[in-house]
Amino acid sequence: MDFGRIVQMLINRFMGRAINTGINKGIEFAARKGKPVAEMTPADRKQAAANRDLAKRARQASRIARKIGR
Repeated sequence: MDFGRIVQMLINRFMGRAINTGINKGIEFAARKGKPVAEMTPADRKQAAANRDLAKRARQASRIARKIGR
């Protein structure tokens, strides 16, 4: 393996982590509907938790679908 391929592998790994972090932050933001946590009512918090749970199940379903598709 040459040095360029090793660097590319490292870049891909760090970019994957950064993209996953960004996606998770975006899902969290969407679940809160853009409101800061301090401004949320108990009903808003309950709805945000339900939205986070739904997003988690969607990620699990997509992971399973990818495994089945192999």
